Amino acid sequence: MGEPFVGSEAVAAGALTKSALRWRFACVYRDVYLTRGTELTPTVRAKAGWLWSGRRGVVAGFSAAALHGARWVDVFRPAEIIHDNRRRASGVLVRGDRLDPDEISVIGGVSVTMPARTALDLACWYPQRVSVAAIDALARATNLKIADVELVAQRHRGRRGIKRARAALALVDAGAQSPKETWLRLLLINAGLPRPQIQIAVRSEWGWTEAYLDMGWERVLVAVEYDGDQHRSDRKQFVKDVRRLEMLERRGWLVVRVVAEDHPDDIVQRVRAALARRA
Repeated sequence: MGEPFVGSEAVAAGALTKSALRWRFACVYRDVYLTRGTELTPTVRAKAGWLWSGRRGVVAGFSAAALHGARWVDVFRPAEIIHDNRRRASGVLVRGDRLDPDEISVIGGVSVTMPARTALDLACWYPQRVSVAAIDALARATNLKIADVELVAQRHRGRRGIKRARAALALVDAGAQSPKETWLRLLLINAGLPRPQIQIAVRSEWGWTEAYLDMGWERVLVAVEYDGDQHRSDRKQFVKDVRRLEMLERRGWLVVRVVAEDHPDDIVQRVRAALARRA
C-alpha cells in the first residue's frame, strides 16, 4: 500500500486488521493512512487530502499543480482542496471557491482542477512573487496557454483577487527553468527594466545552438544568468562555465552573473549599467 488509503475501508474489506493498521501504517489525516516510511511528497499529500474530503473535494492550487507534473512544489505545503465542507484539519487547506464542471479533470482517479483553473486559483490566492513562479512551472509541465486562463477568468471576473491575478498572469513565462529564474525576471521587470527574453539560444556561425541564456536582451547582447550552488561546488561544472562564458564574450555578449548572496538593489544596478553600456 504505497498510496494513501482510507483505513476504515481497508479494515471493512478484510485487507487489514485494526491492529495492523495501527502498527504498520501512519495516519496522515483522519482515517487516511500511508505505509510507514513512505515519503509524503506533494502528490501523495494531495491524494491523501482528497481522500480526507470523502472523495467529494477537488484538489486545487499547489496540490493540483503537483498532480499535473509541475516541479518545485514545497513538500511542506498543505494539501489544497476546494470543498463545500469547511471543517479544519491539520495539513489541509480547504477553499470554498465556486467551480464549473468543465474546470475539473481526473488524474489517477482523483478529482483535480484543470491546468487553466489551477493557474487562475494560484494567481488569485497568492502574492505575485509566489504565484508567477508556480504558474511558470505549471505552464512548463502542461503547455498551459494564458489565453485559456483568461477565458476562465472571464467566468469568475467578480471573484476575490481577480485583479491581482490578471497582473500576475501577464508576467508568466513557461521558459523559466527554476523559481530563482522567475524571481530574477520579476525583480528586473518590477524595477522598470524592459521585459527580458527567456532561454535565448546562442548559435554558431553554422546555426548550431551552442548555449542557452537564462534571460536577456538579444538586440543589445546583454544577458543575465542565475548561478546556482552547483556552479561553485562542482569543479567540472565550474570549468565548463568558464569556457562557456569565454564563448559568449567572443560572440559579443555582456553577461551579468547573479548568485544567491547578491542584494536585489545591486543586481538591478549592475543590469542597468550593462544595458547603458550597450545603449
